[in-house]
Amino acid sequence: MTQATTDATLSYDEALAAYDPVMGLEVHVELGTKTKMFCGCATTFGAEPNSQVCPVCLGLPGALPVVNEKGVEGAIRIGLALNCEIAQWCRFARKNYFYPDMPKNFQTSQYDEPISYDGWLDVELEDGTVYRVEIERAHMEEDTGKSLHVGGSTGRIHGATHSLVDYNRAGIPLIEIVTKPMVGAGERAPEIARAYVATLRDLIKALGVSDVKMEQGSMRCDVNLSLMPKGSNTFGTRSETKNVNSLRSVERAVRYEIQRHAAVLQSGGAVTQETRHWHEDTGITTAGREKSDAEDYRYFPEPDLVPIAPSRESVEALRATLPEPPAARRKRLQSAWGYSDLEMRDVVNAGLVELIDETVTAGASPAGARKWWSGEIARRANGEGTDVPSYAAQLGVTPAHVVELESLVTAGRLNDSMARQVWEGVLGGEGAPTAVADARGLELVQDTGALDAAVEKVIAANADVAQKVRDGKVQAAGALIGQVMKEMKGQADAAAVRELILAKLT
Repeated sequence: MTQATTDATLSYDEALAAYDPVMGLEVHVELGTKTKMFCGCATTFGAEPNSQVCPVCLGLPGALPVVNEKGVEGAIRIGLALNCEIAQWCRFARKNYFYPDMPKNFQTSQYDEPISYDGWLDVELEDGTVYRVEIERAHMEEDTGKSLHVGGSTGRIHGATHSLVDYNRAGIPLIEIVTKPMVGAGERAPEIARAYVATLRDLIKALGVSDVKMEQGSMRCDVNLSLMPKGSNTFGTRSETKNVNSLRSVERAVRYEIQRHAAVLQSGGAVTQETRHWHEDTGITTAGREKSDAEDYRYFPEPDLVPIAPSRESVEALRATLPEPPAARRKRLQSAWGYSDLEMRDVVNAGLVELIDETVTAGASPAGARKWWSGEIARRANGEGTDVPSYAAQLGVTPAHVVELESLVTAGRLNDSMARQVWEGVLGGEGAPTAVADARGLELVQDTGALDAAVEKVIAANADVAQKVRDGKVQAAGALIGQVMKEMKGQADAAAVRELILAKLT
């Protein structure tokens, strides 16, 4: 039941002074297969409600499931990428629970016989520290449908006048990746949680098995958290914050639950084992339902599906398809591009690695690629509430445009100021860089006579500044350069102007 009031919390520092957090993360990843896990229904996101259903995923009597081979391959590739053991034999189980948005009223999942188990993933934090997250298992299951609660103010069932159910998502292949309890993270627990989910997202995206769009629910995280008193080795009672769907929210949810648990324990109370709802707007969690243990789900082997027994040859063939790990690739690219750690971190955080890689491959310099993708277009994308790759695709701006723009500067047609004007035109839909430069009449003046006359005019009009340069104060030439650029209406090469001024005065 949703709480009417906000729970008490302890300050983060006070909480960490008295307790050690224990964290477990369950990340659900929808596979990007064309059809569902046990039937041939489409998996297109955003389709008309209940338009992608059939007797199997609706759980109608007599309808029998068939395993999606691509779903199994995707699960094995994820397991391999997580350094897991791949089961030589495993099977599905029925997880019995009242699912209002799963019409057959049980979920086909795996429990004690998962497809992959005992893995690990190294996570690099911003300061370079590497934290190894142990993986308990990564098992196959199916997603549930989606409930829409109508009439209330929160979008949740409490206070709603009625509910609608869309079964399109029911049956979509889902991989649940479960960590072992993370002990010893201390005050860095929220940071580690965020970094783990980010690293996992990058890894799965590189595998090409999911679009991992957290905002659309194709990747979401359940945060399990408990506290141990300092010096104790006994885990406390855990809460499970469900369906957290952004990296920022994962970090905030861990921090909030540490503070909430600590306040309960410090007051002499007992933490309730329950699910929690995360509220993005207020940054708090509220109670959901009391959390069941595994035995409450009454798992038993799924009688309608044959066991899965991947051959060692097929597993090794799938291992050969694994891409270069994202972290290793980033280090290689950083070295090749000559970026500093801070520059590379900014590029990674902005989601620009792929765009810059494509741009450099197309012929741009690494410095130029970073400059143009992380400048004005990034500012505009941020204003639109999206990322640069999505915004660039929306505008039709490509790496080829950056290459063309840089070539205009390199060839001496444009200076940096002109190039920025051209780039604004490209982003405004005026065409490719050369076409924008032609239409706007942007081109450096190549007439040395005109440039020489402008320099002479400025020197004559600023005799005192010119004398300072003659006296050895070369930095004073900056004021003259600015005046010449103004005289030339910006259509001159500042470096050439400086050389000409110094040639005349020194």
